[in-house]
Amino acid sequence: MRESPSNPVVGVAWMLASGLSFVVVTGIVRYLGTDLPAAQSAFLRFGWGVVFLAPALVTLRRVGVPTGLGRTIVLRGAVHTLAVVLWFYAMARIPVAEVTAIGYLNPVCVTLGAALLFGEKLAVRRLIAIGVALLGALIVLRPGVREIEPGHWSQLGAAICFAGSYLFAKSLSGKMPAGAVVGILSVTVTLGLLPFAIWVWVPMSLAQLGWLAVVALAATSGHYCMTRAFAVAPISVTQPVTFLQLVWATMLGFFVFGEAVDPFVLLGGAVIIGAVSYITWREAQLKRRAVTPLVGAGKL
Repeated sequence: MRESPSNPVVGVAWMLASGLSFVVVTGIVRYLGTDLPAAQSAFLRFGWGVVFLAPALVTLRRVGVPTGLGRTIVLRGAVHTLAVVLWFYAMARIPVAEVTAIGYLNPVCVTLGAALLFGEKLAVRRLIAIGVALLGALIVLRPGVREIEPGHWSQLGAAICFAGSYLFAKSLSGKMPAGAVVGILSVTVTLGLLPFAIWVWVPMSLAQLGWLAVVALAATSGHYCMTRAFAVAPISVTQPVTFLQLVWATMLGFFVFGEAVDPFVLLGGAVIIGAVSYITWREAQLKRRAVTPLVGAGKL
């Protein structure tokens, strides 16, 4: 049966599958811990991604890259390279629920970046929503109440860098096919990570290499399922479902890694999700060319 653009049940199912895929990614990276340097883990994840995207890269080689886009492609690759190193560093050092909750700030960073770089107008209601999302981040981090660890700062940096990568992607999206944009990103990030990975390289087992292949496969699956969800259901239905990813991450941390359940992380994550959902819903209502990505668009 052909999927309808207004099929909320199917959209929710795809979004649930996407969330589970990304929880698998975070769980495996957390399991691998600090045995492998962040740059080496990230390099291997994207190296496997290049293998999985080989068919798209063959097509890209035949078609070629439009002239004048080289600088944007390189800059996006550099920013995304930094983002994934920061994410891998954070994932190995702070609870998975906190990584997930802080990662929800990515669309907020994109909205602010679009205003600063592209002159995107910020209406009062969007400014209030951004303020609410930042309040949610403060609830998660609770500065002054507890120590903010390097992993927290690293994940905040990752959210900002992923936002920068998304903004570069928006400028490329109208000039190149989506598959080509994704394929080029995998190649540029792999090349960008290579010197850092060589610098910190440590011996690894076949099991570690295999787990990182599963990470790449799960991340690819998560993006695919998310794309299908957005295609068949309105964002007002699919966006709130992403909060369940935080619930699953919390359960994963508790049952698998013995991490305490922090109600403030759940509350802060819910506040951020609510604010971001409002921003994206408002953009859809105004029928504008959306700049703010949906939650999950900045996943590695």
